Amino acid sequence: MSQEVIRGIALPPPAQAGDPLASVDTPSLVLDLAAFEANLRAMQAWADRHEVALRPHAKAHKCPEIARRQLALGARGICCQKVSEAVPFVAAGITDIHISNEVVGPAKLRLLAQLARAAKLSVCVDNAANLARISQAMAAAGAEIDVLVEVDVGQGRCGASDDATVLALAQQARDLPGVTFVGLQAYHGSVQHLRTREERAAVCRQAARIAASYQLLLRESGIACDIITGGGTGSAEFDAASGVYTELQAGSYAFMDGDYGANEWDGALAFQNSLFVLSTVMSTPAPDRVILDAGLKSTTAECGPPAIHGAQGLQYAAINDEHGVVRVAPDAQPPALGDTLLLVPSHVDPTFNLHDGLVVYRDGIVQDIWEISARGFSR
Repeated sequence: MSQEVIRGIALPPPAQAGDPLASVDTPSLVLDLAAFEANLRAMQAWADRHEVALRPHAKAHKCPEIARRQLALGARGICCQKVSEAVPFVAAGITDIHISNEVVGPAKLRLLAQLARAAKLSVCVDNAANLARISQAMAAAGAEIDVLVEVDVGQGRCGASDDATVLALAQQARDLPGVTFVGLQAYHGSVQHLRTREERAAVCRQAARIAASYQLLLRESGIACDIITGGGTGSAEFDAASGVYTELQAGSYAFMDGDYGANEWDGALAFQNSLFVLSTVMSTPAPDRVILDAGLKSTTAECGPPAIHGAQGLQYAAINDEHGVVRVAPDAQPPALGDTLLLVPSHVDPTFNLHDGLVVYRDGIVQDIWEISARGFSR
């Protein structure tokens, strides 16, 4: 084969605007715009009703176009989980970003300072030495950044967990150049997937009590603490109504997934599946078994295999790198070779990170492809 022919070979996009969904090349990550937009409206309305700000978490999707649409509906800003993850969002003109994590190391702090010159940033701290280094990085770059002390409200991950440390960090941030103490991050990740509303409500009440006690400590010490940020899709119902949280960091609500779908939801705050992996039947080796072209390189399985959307008698039973084994019940109609199926990912965040683009559709017709610009930005 000539070099000229080789140079002319390129992978085309999986679809074009106007294509029917069933013709999209697979495996592809696809978004039902009607369900997505309904989810955005529902969470924004919930936040507005309880007079708290919504700062959706972009780690869920890594896609600036999604963030723009959340901001257009009233979100205050966005969250990113890693400093590198913020780069494509700042480049896209999104300039109010909370790094909801500790940022440690010279390279990361230099990048943080560069971004802080271009956008309004905030960052979490739970260590005095790290806070001092953030201050030094900001001073060296001529930048300013807001600081939130992360407190452990029960997850047992990052965060200060005693009065003395919380107070000392807030005082240190108040006194250092280049940083401004603005409040607390009080996120409880484990509560998000407790199945019953009663379980989630009880844990959320305790988390809010812990956060409120630290806020009172700071105020009684003469330190303003105006922001308490946290909350996720599974806890937003309770965090918004707590009277303690001022911001919600939910992200998966826009899409939902199998793990969140297993939760019990209040009818007043419930969300639809909008995100799917479109997959093609690539083999029909037996009447009770068909094979899909979407495996671990298209959807993750740490929370279980994906579910097959809108199909009776079909179970995604086994997952390999590039194959999905679907069992067909005796009374079910097996899909034919070349048929496409919609899969509900079990965990939305890492599934987004497997794809370069998101095929968005309305009423079964492709509208656009949105770039997942922060895919792989995990430093």
